Amino acid sequence: MKRTRSNVPNPDIRILKVNSCSSLSGKSTLTYQVGCNAESNICFRVTDNTGGGFFNDEWVAFDAIQQAFDKQPKSRPIVSHILLPLFEGRSLNSPAFLLAVLQAEGLVKPLGEKKRGYERIDPAGFMAEIKKLINTAVDTKVEKGKQPSESTVQPVKRGGIAKASSDKATEPTN
Repeated sequence: MKRTRSNVPNPDIRILKVNSCSSLSGKSTLTYQVGCNAESNICFRVTDNTGGGFFNDEWVAFDAIQQAFDKQPKSRPIVSHILLPLFEGRSLNSPAFLLAVLQAEGLVKPLGEKKRGYERIDPAGFMAEIKKLINTAVDTKVEKGKQPSESTVQPVKRGGIAKASSDKATEPTN
C-alpha cells in the first residue's frame, strides 16, 4: 500500500489559531495550532501533550484529512486509524490526537453510543471562522520558522514531551 505524503514539508505556515483540547480519552490536554500557507491551504498540528504519549508535531493538510475521510465508507464510523497514513511511520498516538483536535474544531462528533466512532460535520462553520482569520493580519509567529512565544499566545507548557524527531511507535495513550 502506497502512503501519501500529507504532512506539509518545511512550509511557511502562518499560524492562525492556537488552542487546547482534551485527548479523546480525556487523560491529557493537547495544545494545537491551525495555520495556512500562502495559497490559504489549511493545516493542523499538535504541539504539546500534558500526558506522556509521543506524537508527531508536523503540519497535516486539511485537504489530506478530508481525503482520508472520503475513503471511509459512509456506512462505517470515522475512527482514528483511518488517519494513520497521514503520519508516515510516526507515533500511533498522532491520529487519535488529530481526531481530538478535529472534534474540538467542530469537524467531527461522537457517533451515538459507539465508543471511538465519529461522524463528519459540515465544515462550513469552521471554514467561515478560518477565512475570517486568513483575511486578517493574525499570525502568532514571532519570527519566521520559530514557535510562537508565550507572550503572543496562550501559555504552552514546554519540556519533557518527545516530538517527532525522537518519536517512535507506541501504544496509543489518548
